[in-house]
Amino acid sequence: MDSDISPALPPNLRPDAFAGVAEDYVRYRLPYPAPMIAAMLDEARLPAAGARAIDLACGTGRVALAIAPRCAEVLAADLEPAMVEAGRREASRLGISAVSWSVGRAEDVEAPAGAFQLVTAGDAFHRLDRPRISALAYRWLAPGGALATLGSEGFLDGDAPWRRVLAGVVRDFVGEPARRLGAPNAPIEEEVADQEAVIRAAGFSPVVSRDFPAAHEWRLPDLLGNLRSTSVLSRAALGDRHAAFEAALSAALLAYDRSGRYAETVRFGYTVARKPEARPKGVPAP
Repeated sequence: MDSDISPALPPNLRPDAFAGVAEDYVRYRLPYPAPMIAAMLDEARLPAAGARAIDLACGTGRVALAIAPRCAEVLAADLEPAMVEAGRREASRLGISAVSWSVGRAEDVEAPAGAFQLVTAGDAFHRLDRPRISALAYRWLAPGGALATLGSEGFLDGDAPWRRVLAGVVRDFVGEPARRLGAPNAPIEEEVADQEAVIRAAGFSPVVSRDFPAAHEWRLPDLLGNLRSTSVLSRAALGDRHAAFEAALSAALLAYDRSGRYAETVRFGYTVARKPEARPKGVPAP
């Protein structure tokens, strides 16, 4: 979005919404399940080695670093400089050299046409200009390449009873946060269907979405840290209300379960969309 209209955006969808969260993001965001990453790469038909990929709105590299072992090069871009720097540090710590990092909007990334086998966006597609990103990905991808969006349900979702306690405190402080750019909030299933429709409109086929539920138990400090890593409940987003929010949420959750441990099944998932293979000249479309 142009800078002159960004103030009209919901605060959690503005360009600076993730300022100051990089440390909490690295420490407290759950990694995507390894079986989901493997299934996504297989569904995308990524070569066993040597692929070229672009990771848009890369954050601290949750996707870029996970797919790097299968790639000769991953171009990773994010709007928030501190997130990119945190990603570089993680790559160095893990000994991963295949990722090239840059600061900038996903919509402004420049890359050669037809040169990549995979374009990804992790927990970010809802924040982007989805038609533009889908069209750009289609142009960047070689025939047979894939666009993959990855995500997990938000902090107001989930079936665990304690999540309803958390959601009540969150809504007391911030109301109902916006879930996606340019469209009203909707149930997850509707959001996924809308995402699929946008991607199909860019020319991708087939487009497939899959769920990967994973059991997880939070300790209260880690749960608070995870919420601080979001665009809605970070220290910057809540400002001088942040301490009061964490105190109120801690009290409510400990009243629900004084152990300070909260189990749930987290719903992860991906959508993989393939750019059709090139047909030999003279061969009609099926």
